[in-house]
Amino acid sequence: MFAPQDSPTVPISRRGVIAAFGAAAILGISGCSDGSPAADAEPVTVRVGALRGPTGMGLVGLMDADGMLADLAAAGGVELAADTAVGTDPAGIGKLANSYEFTLAGSADELAPQLIQGDLDCLCVPANLAATLYQSTEGEVEVVAVNTLGVLDIVDRAGQIETVADLAGKTIVSAGRGSTPQYALDYILRANGLEPGADVQIEWKSEHAECLAALEADPALVAMLPQPFATSALAKLDGARIAIDLTEAWNEAAAANGSDAQLITGVAVARSNFVDEHPEAVKELLDAYAASVDFVNRDPAVAAQLIEAAGIVSAAVAERAIPYCHIVCVTGEEMRSGLEGYLETLYDADPESVGGSLPGDDFYLV
Repeated sequence: MFAPQDSPTVPISRRGVIAAFGAAAILGISGCSDGSPAADAEPVTVRVGALRGPTGMGLVGLMDADGMLADLAAAGGVELAADTAVGTDPAGIGKLANSYEFTLAGSADELAPQLIQGDLDCLCVPANLAATLYQSTEGEVEVVAVNTLGVLDIVDRAGQIETVADLAGKTIVSAGRGSTPQYALDYILRANGLEPGADVQIEWKSEHAECLAALEADPALVAMLPQPFATSALAKLDGARIAIDLTEAWNEAAAANGSDAQLITGVAVARSNFVDEHPEAVKELLDAYAASVDFVNRDPAVAAQLIEAAGIVSAAVAERAIPYCHIVCVTGEEMRSGLEGYLETLYDADPESVGGSLPGDDFYLV
């Protein structure tokens, strides 16, 4: 069984494994688009990057559409049960017009340069990083879907944390400095009268697995972890419990500030020129993504088998975590409305969190 762990970036192709394998972002689903790609569209290879977490988990139905995960599991030394769903396309996506390559990594920082350089066509990233990429590329990146809502939890082993106020004087370990976790935590702490770095100390790690290790070594620490790592902590560490659902804490803070902005953890972005040049491929990707997300939320037990085969997290942890991962595929005007409100909240707190200014209309594929 896999547990979350550090690993190199993992490129995967529907035509098989194309590089050395390394074992390892709530609501109803909105369909990503309607219809099917044009029959005379020229097939392309769609190169997708995602993280070993809810964004990767939401994609496994698509990744298995052509039996790719069986080869991937074999390359990673994962033993599949005789009655496994891997290789059977349980999401029901069927034959695809285009080829797909997937690259999984532990951090968005590993993959963002590949998108900018043109080595990836679509990338799942923290929502604020999407806005920053838009600014740094002068509008050459646009968001095509919201793929995860709030997935962050405060995990406590000492039984001392019940509310955000209880974090005063504590040390929180977390990954995600300079991205959604940091800005969401800062917003929630300040809304509750606590100043990050003064009233609450934060130790930033490069990987969620490092946070788990720190919490294991020192039960007095508090960890901010996304799903499925929070669920993994509950299974692995004595006394571990989810003390605060940060989605609820965000909603309370936003309401107190007169805002209805949702906490949006992750989005899928694409290179603008890819969207312009291959609209049928983007349509197929979003249709298949929606089907994959629907399958993962509808059947966690089966989806967990695919998630383990992909080296994301163990099937046991994945099955328990999926209901708390808030994996979605929201597009169009609904995507824009929710994401704009979230980015405006971040901008009001710290303009640099979204790259210095709010994205323009061309940021949203609607």
